[in-house]
Amino acid sequence: MAEPINGHPNKPPQRIPQPGDYENLSLATKAIHADDPINLNIDVAPPLHVSTTYRYKSDPSQLDPSRELELSNLHPPGGPMLGDGHVYSRLTAPNTSRLELMLTSIVGKPVITYSSGLSAFHALLTWLNPKVVAIGDGYHGCHGVLGIYKKLTGCKIVDLFDEKSWDEAGLGKGDVVHLETPVNPTGKAFNIEAFAEAAHKRGAYLTVDATFAPPPLLDPFKWGADFVMHSGTKYFGGHSDMLCGVIGVGRQTEDWEKHYWGMYAERIYLGSVMGSLEGWLGVRSLRTFELRVKRQSENADKLAAFIAGAIDGSDKSEGVEAVKSIVDKVEHASLQKDDMIWLKKQMPNGFGPVFSIWLKSEKQAKYFPSKLHLFHHATSLGGVESLIEWRKMSDPGVEGTLLRISVGVENWEDLKADIINGFKELAADGIA
Repeated sequence: MAEPINGHPNKPPQRIPQPGDYENLSLATKAIHADDPINLNIDVAPPLHVSTTYRYKSDPSQLDPSRELELSNLHPPGGPMLGDGHVYSRLTAPNTSRLELMLTSIVGKPVITYSSGLSAFHALLTWLNPKVVAIGDGYHGCHGVLGIYKKLTGCKIVDLFDEKSWDEAGLGKGDVVHLETPVNPTGKAFNIEAFAEAAHKRGAYLTVDATFAPPPLLDPFKWGADFVMHSGTKYFGGHSDMLCGVIGVGRQTEDWEKHYWGMYAERIYLGSVMGSLEGWLGVRSLRTFELRVKRQSENADKLAAFIAGAIDGSDKSEGVEAVKSIVDKVEHASLQKDDMIWLKKQMPNGFGPVFSIWLKSEKQAKYFPSKLHLFHHATSLGGVESLIEWRKMSDPGVEGTLLRISVGVENWEDLKADIINGFKELAADGIA
């Protein structure tokens, strides 16, 4: 019988992989193998660890409080845990540490996870402590967090698209220009490089919420972002069953390690850590991440193009009249024809799985979701299933005629047929 290797007879004699081994591999391969360096047992599927606390070393001579309390001794930024470093799950835990290792490889920069997208945004504001924040419409939840931050600090909030207001408010070094692209709920994209230039010449940070276009669709760091935020609940999770927030820290940003470890340390006391189950679900989800996102984005491109063609008359296929009679307009990054020079460079692999349509009356928008069979009428987005939302239900600031569509991985022609039939039913019911 062969001698046990690393204490187990079935463990193959092999060199332990290092994180750097995967830097030049494709995103699809990273999603499967980026966590291989921490596979120190024989499980192929990573186990769920539910413990909240972990034993110290049994040898008293190895107990060193100063080392235990120094965060940089735990792991390199975004890297694997060094040795038996877990102490308490509000600091680190096996499942969330594995998820952060994978996300760091996928995003391409050191990543810190949080309990939700909004807790990630709150943590970013808390760490940077800006006196002025420039922000556009976008996700109403971020405005809610910013409102709380303003109440506590008195910071000024200015219009993202009005640089004159930036200067009047004194936006400068250490302040924040927060860009959401593609933007919620419409799916419209903005030029990151242009906003990076405007922010950096004033000494401000550019923070980008790229929830609607995760890798492989968009890399905001390539275009000048200092920090990138994701609601990992959406595409990183991808199954509508976990909450997660993600902040990536750009290595090109001055004092990036200070930012990384500062946010890491503050997370301990903010308490906004992911649970172990959510960390485990996140790892499971990332295995199919690239497959899902590319399929969803391709589906959205085709559906948005069909609806746009029905509205302008360029599409003559069956069912277009039902669409044209009810839909007033559609918006999606793929339809920004005047922006394609920069947009195709910024998003070379697709334009995102979310778009919005405006119907001709609020009543039509309210009733249309009930006519569909393959779209769940629900808020959120990013799951494998297609969703449609009469957006007024969760965001009181939008027009009552707006419907947000999050496209899933179903066959796009089945989704198209469902949309056409839904509009036909709406018309047949005389809802105007």
